[in-house]
Amino acid sequence: MASMGMLAVGAALGSPPMWSLAASGFLGGLAVGVAGMGGGALITPALVLLFGIDPRVAIASDLVNSLAMKPVGGAVHALHGSVSWPLVRRLVALGVPAAFGGAWALNQLGNSQAAQGHLKTLLGWALVVACASLVTKAALSARLRRRGRAPGNPAPYQVKTLPTVLVGLLGGFMVGMTSVGSGSLIVVLLMLLYPRLSSNVQVGTNLVQAVPLVAAATLGQALFGHVNLHVAGSLVIGSIPGAFIGARVSSRAPDAFVRPLLVALLVSSGLALLITSYSGLGWALGIVALVGLPLWGAVDATLHLSEDWQEAGYHRTTWVAAMGIGAPVAVGLLAAAIYAWRVRPAVTRAASKAMAVAATEQG
Repeated sequence: MASMGMLAVGAALGSPPMWSLAASGFLGGLAVGVAGMGGGALITPALVLLFGIDPRVAIASDLVNSLAMKPVGGAVHALHGSVSWPLVRRLVALGVPAAFGGAWALNQLGNSQAAQGHLKTLLGWALVVACASLVTKAALSARLRRRGRAPGNPAPYQVKTLPTVLVGLLGGFMVGMTSVGSGSLIVVLLMLLYPRLSSNVQVGTNLVQAVPLVAAATLGQALFGHVNLHVAGSLVIGSIPGAFIGARVSSRAPDAFVRPLLVALLVSSGLALLITSYSGLGWALGIVALVGLPLWGAVDATLHLSEDWQEAGYHRTTWVAAMGIGAPVAVGLLAAAIYAWRVRPAVTRAASKAMAVAATEQG
């Protein structure tokens, strides 16, 4: 393990100027303020692709930047009571050690040219997951509104301990390895597990649980000597005013404009990291299928009423968790195939039967 003395404390030879790094931090903070997520998914690839910074240093420095931004938003939500503390406790139970473990796993890749190539591929994969998560969040919100079950409408919910703990485990590990996931991935999985939870509580819970996750990941990266204080400090200088302005703009900017723009930026960054050849394109498309199909299944499963699931003899939470949480690790694809082939038809038949009975009773 590298000592704390290995932290880079200044701009090394050829290091990007502070103003350009601060500008990148400002744009990332703007994205967080406007869209509520996407800061790490934008800043980390920008540091790698635009400035040629070592991916490990980019990840670690962006984690420091996130650690400076997230407590502010989390404190606001905590003061307004829009935080589910039972969910926070379950998310951080394994999320915090997993975040440190992700930093350790990143350090094991080494600093060779091949290792940097592998890390760029990992970052591209994380961006595809983040992009799919954004699309899923928008689709889920829209379809829930059409069914009169918008997340913005407060409703009772039951804490699901095991799936929630697993969400924290997966999100923490991704944050520790890539700096991506504390916002874009976890908030979507919370929507899938708790569709009736109000949107402000979803965001507030996500921001509060992200603070210890990011802190653990940052500590790990610092202990392994990956934090460059010149890069991290420059990002913080730009990101804090960017997040403040973005929050002010978010009340005026139409979501239909903000989300597609953010998705386009994520896709571009992800493909730029993944595609170095025709085989890279094949991998990129395969990853999209690997992640997108399970997330579609998880969203679709959420939209069916619990009564229909019970009538069909299946447990909705189990299938939503299997597809949503398993999407980034390949398990979700198998679960989605089984869901589409066997489970969904049974639930759909149960729903049609319930509708027919209701129509008969009304007639």
